[in-house]
Amino acid sequence: MNVIEFANKEYLFLLLLIIPYLIWHIMYKNKTESTIRVSDSSAYQYFPKSWRIRLMPVQILLRIIAFVFIVFAMARPQTNNSWNNEFVEGIDIMMVMDVSTRMLAEDLKPNRLEASKQVASEFIVDRPNDNIGLTIFAGEAFTQCPMTIDHASLLNLLKNVRTDIAARGLIQDGTAIGMGLANAISRLKDSKAKSKVVILLTDGSNNMGDLSPMTAAEIARSFGIRIYTIGVGTDKLAPYPKEVAGQIQYVYLPVEIDTKVLDDIARETQGSFYRATNTRELQYIYKEIDKLEKTKLSLKKYSKKYEAYQPFAIVAIISLLLEILLRITVFRKIP
Repeated sequence: MNVIEFANKEYLFLLLLIIPYLIWHIMYKNKTESTIRVSDSSAYQYFPKSWRIRLMPVQILLRIIAFVFIVFAMARPQTNNSWNNEFVEGIDIMMVMDVSTRMLAEDLKPNRLEASKQVASEFIVDRPNDNIGLTIFAGEAFTQCPMTIDHASLLNLLKNVRTDIAARGLIQDGTAIGMGLANAISRLKDSKAKSKVVILLTDGSNNMGDLSPMTAAEIARSFGIRIYTIGVGTDKLAPYPKEVAGQIQYVYLPVEIDTKVLDDIARETQGSFYRATNTRELQYIYKEIDKLEKTKLSLKKYSKKYEAYQPFAIVAIISLLLEILLRITVFRKIP
């Protein structure tokens, strides 16, 4: 919707002259009109007013309208047509998540994997303009979801990652960090995005796979991929559920996170290493990564102004012509 603005607003103060004009007209109009003296006016009291008398205020009204619109035209009314051109440069992100049986440990509630899924979902929701994909790994790795901006589908696939996927033998158990990274790198290596990121989350050390984590990190660096690593799990013994005779019993296992390798991976690729011992720390870490990897937004604003005095000038001219026409015809005064 175009809004009219005035370039010379100071001219609008001339409208105040209407007030003294109306006062003058009311106070002195009788002095300028011809009069006839009669002995008794009662005979004329009930005479109907002629249409000429009824139309006399129209003259004043036309003069005021003409003056108002002349002032508006002098104030240079303009319409402003503006629009924005937005360009969003998103980031390509692959999330690499450990789904080994040790992720069922309940030092994070309800367990490490479910807590990680929840926090990762919040991270995805907060980045609507980025291409994000998901790789899951245990003793082997595969792509759960390729990079996409259809985050609804991504969130659904993330939600469907089962906490017992390795325990049921659907994927080989173990911790193949190098293979998980390699899978993510294969998805990012041909990306044209200026910023390419891998977020690796694991609770263990590399004990499976044909590719070492550091070799994968070197490959990532060669493609300009930055890796953020997160080691998740308590500093103490972690409660791990086991089914014994049809009942769930808990055994306490030590946390075996290879923090040195995770830190070396991050350093090799100019990323960062984080350690999360509870859900709150994990949420904080994802927020920190969110701050570090900002999506670029380019905003260009265009504005064009158009002169809009013509309608005001036309109304003023028509009003003046009508007033003059009435004055020399209907309201013509005889000297």
